[in-house]
Amino acid sequence: MDYGEFEGVIGLEVHAQLLTESKLFCGCSTKFGAEPNAHTCPVCMGLPGALPVLNKKAVNYAIKLGLALNCTVNRKSIFARKNYYYPDLPKGYQISQYEEPICVNGHIYITTGNGKKKIRIRRIHLEEDAGKLIHEGTIETSSYTLVDFNRASIPLLEIVSEPDISTPREAVEYLKLLRSTLVYLEICDGNMEEGSLRCDANISVRKKGDTKFGTRTELKNLNSFRYIEKALDYEIRRQIETIKKGQQIIQETRLFNPDQGITYSMRGKEEAHDYRYFPDPDLLPLIVDEEWIETIKVTLPELPSEKMERFVQQYNLPQYDVEILCSEKELANYFEETVKLYPEPKAVSNWIMTEFLRELKETDVPIEKVKFRPQHLAELLYLIKDGKISIKIAKDMFPELFRKGISPKKYVEEKNILQISDESLIKQAVEKVILGHPKEVEEYKKGKEKLFGFFVGQVMKETKGRANPKLVNDILREKLKKQSE
Repeated sequence: MDYGEFEGVIGLEVHAQLLTESKLFCGCSTKFGAEPNAHTCPVCMGLPGALPVLNKKAVNYAIKLGLALNCTVNRKSIFARKNYYYPDLPKGYQISQYEEPICVNGHIYITTGNGKKKIRIRRIHLEEDAGKLIHEGTIETSSYTLVDFNRASIPLLEIVSEPDISTPREAVEYLKLLRSTLVYLEICDGNMEEGSLRCDANISVRKKGDTKFGTRTELKNLNSFRYIEKALDYEIRRQIETIKKGQQIIQETRLFNPDQGITYSMRGKEEAHDYRYFPDPDLLPLIVDEEWIETIKVTLPELPSEKMERFVQQYNLPQYDVEILCSEKELANYFEETVKLYPEPKAVSNWIMTEFLRELKETDVPIEKVKFRPQHLAELLYLIKDGKISIKIAKDMFPELFRKGISPKKYVEEKNILQISDESLIKQAVEKVILGHPKEVEEYKKGKEKLFGFFVGQVMKETKGRANPKLVNDILREKLKKQSE
């Protein structure tokens, strides 16, 4: 995206909901989809006399992410009360971390058109989520709002980047890598539709070469990669146009309207909110020793960035392929299991990125529950390689194979669709096509060589798509050459 003499300056604040069974400071369930207010207790409702008890698994997850993002894990961190009133925050304050978060000073590298780019992570801190407001009706029909406290006190990690991101595309690449990392670590499901992963963005613009930041606006509640890219692009262009008109950017909070593709003002924003942070008197400082960190470090899996680098080197795949294959851990595993059985990585990659992912999207089935397993895909590729079926036949039957998890070998035997490689049978089909299209043959003889594809198509039609394409081409070319002599 080209913004002429200007460039964007973007920093992202990402909230990741953690996959703990219970909430951050009580034993209530975190399961999604329960009846409103079913998962509540005096602690997460903030009733008088109820005391919070920290969830150790949430701390483990925070340390795990900090290590994965090359952060310093602070040996001491403090929980603070962030005081503000909101209808879905029953205590009147949120327990978060402020001056002393659990992780600081990390970084990850994203891939851009100009190579690798380092995006610094300022901090990662633990905090509890607020509840959820459900708005019903309209002003004309006596609208009202309901409050569901099931989400109140569910553990969150807030990951705050430095303003190192310059374009909406870089922001999406950063978010995709961050999401993949969270999912690989098995600490967040990354589901943006259900709110498990939410993003706010701070955006300003400046002329290229300038080092001073411009006035920033904040975009709230961006919940899909596509909307994030569109919202950031619109906001950058809006700010540039405002500056060109000689007007000033107003520091404010804005929302994105996906139907109109525009951002609009939600509220004015002061230079800094006064949340009156102070250490929570009910929670002791969190002390993390070296042994605790080392215990978690040994559990770290191969991370997406590491896997992508290995796939390029080990399988000689292009960057585009590895970014798709490594976007989901289960997809990367599916690829590697298939390659073990059919050791031609690029062929496997091509089929996964086209036929497999198309069917996966249409059926909306998790990869681990797909009936068409790596052994099936390997078997299909061997049928093509051995000349027993054509690529066209393989693609035609793929949707049924995928949905039913059928053995490709058994399928072609039962349907009698094995490829015809008998030269005499193919010669008969070629001769029949040539005799049946004398006009086209004459035009071909006069130099209209594009008709060769027409003849190939007619032979394939005559053999119901079962003829060996290479033999068809060779025999047809020879026959047509004789016709021209």
